[in-house]
Amino acid sequence: MSLLKLVLVISLPLYVLDQITKWWIVLTKVKHEPHVVIEGFFNITRVHNQGVAFGLGNGTNWAPLVFLLILPIALCMIIALWKHDFFPGKLGMISAPLLISGIVGNLTDRLFQGFWLPEYADAPFFERLMKGYVVDFLDVTIPFINYRWPTFNVADSCIVVAACCLFLSSFNQPSEKESDEKSETENA
Repeated sequence: MSLLKLVLVISLPLYVLDQITKWWIVLTKVKHEPHVVIEGFFNITRVHNQGVAFGLGNGTNWAPLVFLLILPIALCMIIALWKHDFFPGKLGMISAPLLISGIVGNLTDRLFQGFWLPEYADAPFFERLMKGYVVDFLDVTIPFINYRWPTFNVADSCIVVAACCLFLSSFNQPSEKESDEKSETENA
């Protein structure tokens, strides 16, 4: 299956879900305090994340620019790796569109959310762009160890599932003999 088909079937619906849920959080003005959904397990908590996983880089001057630039580079790398058959097996193939939906979802936030902050309405374009952030809102506490996982969103979930798929697909790579036999059959 082509990457374009996978993007249309997997990435696009997940991207739309990601953006709808984030805008719902922003437009309904969900507060930054936890809104309990399932006591002791799941909350909705609005977080503005300028960093990356686990808030790395939050509150720094360099994070918005660095992470804004890294995302398009990551997209180009995925496309290049796809062309070189880096994504092995069905799980590997599913990981590429999952990564794309997650990256594009968070990139969209970084590009546009800073422009919606009322306190920067009169600020210059570049300053508002650098105020961009990712809207995180899924707030989970892991039972039994009472650990509150860092707040995340649908795009983050796509990236994590893609990483798991890539990891699992690495155990299912065909041996060199099987690869040689397959290429001989295809060339015959």
